[in-house]
Amino acid sequence: MLLVAAATHQELAAVLGDAAPARQGEVAELEADGRRVLALVTGVGMLNAALETGRVLAVRGDLAGVLDVGVAGSLDVATHPVGCVRVVESEIWPEYGLLAHGAVTADARALCFSLDGSAPDAPDAVFDTLAWDAGAELAAMGLGPATEKPRARALTVSGVTADAARAGALRERFGPCLENMEGFAMAYVARRARLPFAELRAVSNPTGARPPRDWNLPGALAALGAAVRGLLASDRREGNNRDADGRDERA
Repeated sequence: MLLVAAATHQELAAVLGDAAPARQGEVAELEADGRRVLALVTGVGMLNAALETGRVLAVRGDLAGVLDVGVAGSLDVATHPVGCVRVVESEIWPEYGLLAHGAVTADARALCFSLDGSAPDAPDAVFDTLAWDAGAELAAMGLGPATEKPRARALTVSGVTADAARAGALRERFGPCLENMEGFAMAYVARRARLPFAELRAVSNPTGARPPRDWNLPGALAALGAAVRGLLASDRREGNNRDADGRDERA
């Protein structure tokens, strides 16, 4: 069974319908496009995402992977415009590490403590960056056709970018990226549990646009729902393209 998680009921309902859990920490088994899934509302932010996802993974040994869905801000709307859906292939936590006055981001390695307890010089030590093969992770969960969707890197923050000046500084530092509040935590928990992980984000706004001018939350939620429903139905479509002998009828 696949765990489908979002920070809020609004995001999860866009994907799974009104039967999606309503309260933070609530889980429910649902039928979604012919596939049985476990739905979770984590609550907003890194702490809630890690706590609630970890709690579920600790008691459910039947999970085949974690699919994190939600909206995000875009640091570059020319590359990632409002309304688009992106498959995230890496997450950066720019606030972890030594943070100097006036710095845009922290220096994670200068802190000399890896998140996963590995020696700081270990090649696989986790500091402020997680990356994965999005195509392979999606395929491991039966969501292979999503490999055709455009990819993006993402930043997970606790302090949401509130003005254009900081958004510009982040864009200069990281290039075209998405900004969200849960992705790094979700990816890290899944990695610690040795489960496949995928993340889909729909862009609802330019990062730093506050008050919310130039936002399109309804459009982003609609795009997110369509994209995720397509993923969840993908294994059924693949099965329908095979004959009784298991041969691919499109060949």
